[in-house]
Amino acid sequence: MGPTSRGTLGRSSSAGGHGVARPYVRLTQPLVRDAKGGELRPATWDEALDRVVAGFQAAKAAHGPTTFGTFSCSKATNEVNFAAQKFSRAVLGSNNIDSCNRT
Repeated sequence: MGPTSRGTLGRSSSAGGHGVARPYVRLTQPLVRDAKGGELRPATWDEALDRVVAGFQAAKAAHGPTTFGTFSCSKATNEVNFAAQKFSRAVLGSNNIDSCNRT
């Protein structure tokens, strides 16, 4: 633990970005909504991931695979960038993949 950070990640994590100290709150389980605009409620990982899959499938059925785009990072390893493009093409069915390599 460094003398400056005192074990925190920096100004934002220790003071919430507003200069007022408050405890760091982290989600420990997924939250889902049962209706549009409804309250968030705790869910299991299986339920949350099933909702993600259903949402992706509905978007793909309604708008086609080019609905999705993937953005990767030039600072990631070649293996991570390869996995991102493979996921985009094989799982999502989209060739819409870009990265910040050009900038």
